[in-house]
Order: sequence, then structure tokens, then C-alpha cells
Amino acid sequence: MDIFEQRIKELREQINRLNHEYYVLNAPTVSDQEFDALLRELQDLEQTYPQYDDPLSPTRRVGSDLAEGFQQVEHERRMMSLSNSYSIDEVRDFLRRAHDGLGGAPMTIVGEMKYDGTSISITYEDGRLVRAVTRGDGVRGDDVTANVKTIRSVPLQLAPGNWPKRFEVRGEILLPWASFEKINEERAFNEEPLFANPRNAAAGTLKLLNSAEVARRGLDAYFYFVLADHLPCATHYDNMCAVASWGFKTAHMELLDDIDSVEDFVKHWDVERKNLPVATDGLVFKLNDMRQWEALGATAKSPRWAIAYKFAPERELTRLRSISFEVGRTGVITPVANLDPVLLSGTTVKRASMHNEDFVRTMDIHDGDMVYVEKGGEIIPKIVGVDKAQRQPESQPVTFVSHCPVCGTPLRRIEGEAAWVCPNADGCKPQVVGRVEHFVGRKAMNIDGVGHEVAIALHDYCGVTTPADLYDLTAEKLEVMPSFKEKSIQNLLNGIAASRDVPFERVLFAISIPQVGENTAKLLARNLHDIDHLMTTPAEELSAIPEIGPKIAQEIVDFFADEHNREHVERLRAAGLQMALSDEQMAARTTILEGKKIVISGVFAHHSRDEYKEMIELNGGKNVGSISKATSFILAGENMGPAKLEKAQKLGIPILNEDEFLAMLNTE
Repeated sequence: MDIFEQRIKELREQINRLNHEYYVLNAPTVSDQEFDALLRELQDLEQTYPQYDDPLSPTRRVGSDLAEGFQQVEHERRMMSLSNSYSIDEVRDFLRRAHDGLGGAPMTIVGEMKYDGTSISITYEDGRLVRAVTRGDGVRGDDVTANVKTIRSVPLQLAPGNWPKRFEVRGEILLPWASFEKINEERAFNEEPLFANPRNAAAGTLKLLNSAEVARRGLDAYFYFVLADHLPCATHYDNMCAVASWGFKTAHMELLDDIDSVEDFVKHWDVERKNLPVATDGLVFKLNDMRQWEALGATAKSPRWAIAYKFAPERELTRLRSISFEVGRTGVITPVANLDPVLLSGTTVKRASMHNEDFVRTMDIHDGDMVYVEKGGEIIPKIVGVDKAQRQPESQPVTFVSHCPVCGTPLRRIEGEAAWVCPNADGCKPQVVGRVEHFVGRKAMNIDGVGHEVAIALHDYCGVTTPADLYDLTAEKLEVMPSFKEKSIQNLLNGIAASRDVPFERVLFAISIPQVGENTAKLLARNLHDIDHLMTTPAEELSAIPEIGPKIAQEIVDFFADEHNREHVERLRAAGLQMALSDEQMAARTTILEGKKIVISGVFAHHSRDEYKEMIELNGGKNVGSISKATSFILAGENMGPAKLEKAQKLGIPILNEDEFLAMLNTE
């Protein structure tokens, strides 16, 4: 294999992986510009060395967002993607090619906003919405009609007009900035992973199986394309004006005559887009005359009559006012930059995380520096550079604190890591309050109504310094909390009472044992059955449990060696919390699936996916999310994902339906 064949092979593998991250996992790890650079390199190599052609190359396809749980249907007309550009020179080249392809005929250009959401195609018949389908792989997509019907900006029944008897509109499903921030606040409180950006949030929301939850999240939709056998107008601009008159929210459009007006359009919206209520990542330029579309045609992937222009990641220069050193639940100290306010991706940024001491040193940040801040659609703003030319001569390098900024305790560096920690776990307020917040989280004890501010108030007014103190609260004690009325008091007390029935594995997760997350807590509960065994098992035996390594085992032993932690557990036991697997859980436990790794895929009739996951764990098996050679079998319902089915067949992985699986467990 020569170096060119090897590079082509590497690029194909890398691009396929990135496509999976973007379209399936909704978790991109590189920027659009980096991805496009890789794709262009592969396209160039394939053109130069056609002997290495492969019909399955990622240059021959469009990424897929097909999901499980939805019926897949074919698009009546293929949904193509647009070629991307990142400079006005590339747009100029596109226009030149189009002009040459039309034999020098005059052209009018339509400039449009490129909204950063998830693509949708909606079909209407006789003015009524009949079907909504995601882009998928461009040929087939997921039928998400029920969810799209919940979006208030999508018309269900059109008012009388000159619309075609049957037509299709295409656009973007979006999550406005305000809704995005609200959802992430809720997810943070419930200790769920935050959405990286509104695009991921919109895509994830559209694939929810609960349309009521979709409606609650507040999606929006903008449309930019219409298809029908007989359109009302001969130009794209006029057709989209007609679509707007039918009741659709359409993308902002302008008619542009030449490259100068295109450049002015780019410059204007590179600034003004920051004031829009929804996320944008670029612009789109299309020829207006649809007869010219037919003349120019398309490549295998993209039309020749349109191009996308991508904005560079948003970056602003602002002054570093000061640095705050903040203490987390586990005592880790995080430096946070306090900045002169700057607008990024639709929000005003005043703070940016600086991670740890090593980051501060590597960036060579000084007091009062002018720093570059970037957001690029991500949640957390980050400092990406320093303008050293504007540094004041007398400014000094930022120094990391040596003592806890809250309680004054000398910090301790975690061996082998960059983090500094305050060891005063029981006397440092942010750690105390943080553990209470963690304890009440949805995946732990699920006690509603205790957000950050309420946790602080419980500490300040009711003396709640450990989670066990929650079980000593009464209505009389809670009345002293400002703005905490009778209904809030009763809801909190009801939530505390209900938490006594939370199963043992979630109690283990809730008590904040270092390194013990949700899955590790389940493993410990499944293998040791009760808190007494856990507290007395030596590290070497704990580390023998699959996936419990020596480091986690030692953390557990050290935690229970602390008398204060043992006292806390006993107080929780006395309060009535579950400190062992229930009789029902013990009776349901078997080793039928011991050592088996099982993938669940599809939609089920007898039990929910969560119920099947619990059955697998109770019977000694392990739930895994992706198929590999190590997969023991797949539990498949209706509409199993086609990609998973193909991979399972290729690897020879057994596929069991619901009845076969339940028969294996000998259960109903």
C-alpha cells in the first residue's frame, strides 16, 4: 500500500467517524471548517488517484441522522446538501463558475440566512400537513410528523390561497436561544449532560418519542425552499414570498445583483446575526432564476446553483477584569475569568472558564490582559488567546491561589492531575451546599424544588449542612426561609418523604462517594447488595468487581474510613432510606446474562426500553450502546436502526426479538 492509498484509507475512516458523531450522536468533535478541509483533501486525492476509487467513500454520500423509534420513509425528491465556502473569494469563484456555465447570461442572486438547526421536509395536501420527515441520508429520513405538529410556527391547515394542491416545504427546525438556555438550566439542575448548542438540542428534541415533551421545549421553524409539480412563480425569491403569504415563517432573503452586493450582505449579517433570537452559522447564496438551476444541474452531492457561506467561529477581544477562584462540590478549585461584557452567539458573555492552573500558565495570562473569547455555538465561553501587544508594562502574571478562597484552608494538589482541591469537605460552604444539590438531583433522590438558591437558603436559615439534615426538616423550620410559602414547603416535605422509597443504587449515587457515578453505584449495589457489605469490603476485593479499578476501590475504602461519612450514612439509614437491594430486586436477580454485553434497538410492545435495561442488569448482563465484535446479542424491537442491523449481520451478532428474550429470562 503506497502513501497515497494509505492516506485515502485514513481519511475515509476519519470522515466516517466524524459523520457518525455529527449525525447520529449529535456530538461533533471538530468544527465544520476542519471537517470540510478533510473532505476536500479526500476529494482531491480520489480525483488524482482514481485507481483507489470506492463506491462507499464518504465523498459519495451525505451524513445520516436516522434514529431508532421512528418509521423511515423515502423522500419524494432527494434532499441534497450544499457545498461550503469560508471566504468571499470562494463565493466569487462559485459565481464565476455559474456565470461560465450559463454562457455568460446575466444572473440575480438570492442571499439568505443559514439557520443552525436540523433539516426538515414537510408535505402538504389540499392545504393540510400530511407528513414531516428529517433529512436522514438525503434519500430516506425519519417520519417525525407527530412532533412537528407541536411546533406552533408550523401551519397545520393553510388559509385559502394559491398554493399547489400538493407541495413540499423544506427548512430548519430550531431551538431559540431563550428556550435553549432554559432547557440547559433544567438539565443542569437534574444533573443531565448539557446540550452543546441549539442545533444539537433541536435535533435531540425532534427525536423524542414523547411529543408532549417536544411541545414543552418550544421549537421554532424557518423555511427556505418549496417544491411542487407546478410552482406559482419562475424565480426562487417570488416562490418564497408566496410561501410566506401561505402562513410560513421564511428565512430572511435579499435580492443581490453582483459580487459587491454579496460582500456587503456578508459584512452586514456577520454582525447583525448576533442580535437574532436563533442561532445562525452562515449564509446561503442561490441563483434566483429556477430555469438556470435546470441548466446548471448538480453534482452527485450538491447543486451547482447554490453555495453555503460559513461564518468563522465567533471571537471577540475583551478585557480581563479579574479572576475568581470557585469551589465545586468535590472541592476542586476552578479559575473563572471575569470579563468586560461582550456579545457572543446571541448571549452577553461576562465570564469564561480557565480550567486549572496549568491552563493559566500555558496561556501566559496577566492581570488586565486583552483576551480573545470564543463561543462558536458551544455552551461555555472559552479564552483562546491573549493580545500581548496591548499588555500593560506593569501587569503581572496571574497567580493561582494557595488557600481556599471561601474557607481559607490550604489547598492540596491531586496527585497526577492539574487540579487543586480544598480538603475541608465538611466546613467549606460550596462543598456542603453542592453535596446537598447533588443528593436531591433527579438521578439521585429526585427531591423537586431544591435548586442552587434553595440549597443555599436551607444551609443559611435551616442549618442543612449534610443531606441527612433534610430528613429533620419540618414545616415550622422551613417557614423562616424568605419567599418560601406554604405550597413550596409542602412540596418539599412531600418530596423528602417520597425519597425514602428510592432504590438502594440511587442512594449510593446520592451520597457523593468520590469516583462513584450512576453506573458505578449500580455495579456496587448489584455485587454487594447492601451498604454494610460495601463499608467493610477491602479495596482488593472491590477492585475485583468488573469495571471497579484500584483507584475507585481505594476512594470507596477511604470514604468509609472517615467516621463523619459513616455517621452520615447511619443518619440516612435511621431516616428510612433504602440501604440494601429490596426483596423484590433480590428475588428478580439471576446470573442468566452474566458476562453478556447486550445492545437494545427499536420500539417495543411488552416493556419500555428502560424496563428492558433494568431486566438485563438484574440478570447479570451489561447494556452497551454500540455494536462490536464483543456484543453478545441484540434485543431488537420494531424499526431496528438499519445501520445497526447491517453491522450486526456483517459481524454475525445474534438478534433476539422481545418474545425470545423474555423466554430466555422465563418471565412475562
